[in-house]
Amino acid sequence: MIDKFATVYAGHVDLPDMGQGATPANERRYPNEHLATVFEKTEAVARAMDDLGYHAIWLAEHHFQHEGYECLPNILMTAVHLAHVTPRIRIGCAFNIAPMWHPLRLAEDFATADILTRGRVIFGVGRGYHTREVETFGAPMLDAAANRELFEEQVEIILKAFNEESFAHHGKHYTLPPAVPYRGYELRELTLVPRPVHRPVECWQPIVSASRRGLDFMVRHGIKGTIGGGAATMAEGPLHAYREAAARAGRNLALGEDLCLGIFFYLAETREKAIREITPFYEEHVKMFAPLGFVPGITPAQVEAAARRGGWGAAGVPTVEHYMKTGAWFAGPPEELVAYLKDLEARFPGLEHVNMSISMGTPKAVMLEQLRWFAEEVMPKFSAARPGGQRRT
Repeated sequence: MIDKFATVYAGHVDLPDMGQGATPANERRYPNEHLATVFEKTEAVARAMDDLGYHAIWLAEHHFQHEGYECLPNILMTAVHLAHVTPRIRIGCAFNIAPMWHPLRLAEDFATADILTRGRVIFGVGRGYHTREVETFGAPMLDAAANRELFEEQVEIILKAFNEESFAHHGKHYTLPPAVPYRGYELRELTLVPRPVHRPVECWQPIVSASRRGLDFMVRHGIKGTIGGGAATMAEGPLHAYREAAARAGRNLALGEDLCLGIFFYLAETREKAIREITPFYEEHVKMFAPLGFVPGITPAQVEAAARRGGWGAAGVPTVEHYMKTGAWFAGPPEELVAYLKDLEARFPGLEHVNMSISMGTPKAVMLEQLRWFAEEVMPKFSAARPGGQRRT
């Protein structure tokens, strides 16, 4: 049963122009003063979501984005701040990019956030997808196999540090601790100080390729999966694949259990108005994500066209209506969104978590209005919460 609604906010600042006729993504550059407004915007969104009864706000770790799209470099620090200015909402890490960290520093920082927020931070790890970020921090991104190998070893170390009173690790990339003398003895093991006090640590990871190796790794370590960019048709394969991986590990999950679906949405009085208003935000999303491989089905020629001003129609760049048909995006009145989510609930009986996300580039005022409208008109149909909110668990 769907009863935990959240949103993913990757940290885009308000942009002065948007859409295919506006500034190309690679030409966007803003002064530090404007990029720093991301923190005020994040706080405003978190405060509103807390008041409206959302389960969680998920933040994303990114670096060096002078384009203004993803401007939150340290989501654990941000989460601690948000927990101090809101009373209830959980703050999710979607995701800490493990290859850009030393695994023990990430484990320590999360443990600190866990304690300071009294368990309100949700841990999440990812492999990354920006070469500018990951390779700059000295980790592989162009070599996908090396990236995965490093990531898997790091996650194993992090989970050991969380769950074991003391531990050692001997792998390809890390020998922990090093065999060095320390205060009269040779170091043989380490203890994370402090460890998270809210254990077992709930851990999430994005599901992108849904490879057997990746899913088996997640299930083996008890990691839950987030499927972004489309419920319905596009997510059907990963939903079944995750459950099959669980079955291989001896776990019997209902379809959708331990998973979260992500849907981009925009509400308006009519479908036509919603499509008209969301289109420039959707097009900004395409400008940002198409070159990174996160616009499903788009061709190289269409990616090239999306990097230029205008002419998208002639190049066949998919419109928002195309992805509405696949279930990745929704634009329309609240009652149609309720029906859409009820259909998902019926088809995926184990599904509890849904991320109702707002497109890259959407101004703060529009984000706040959309989140309010969804909370007041859609969320109450899925829980026994107070009007405009939802039951928390």
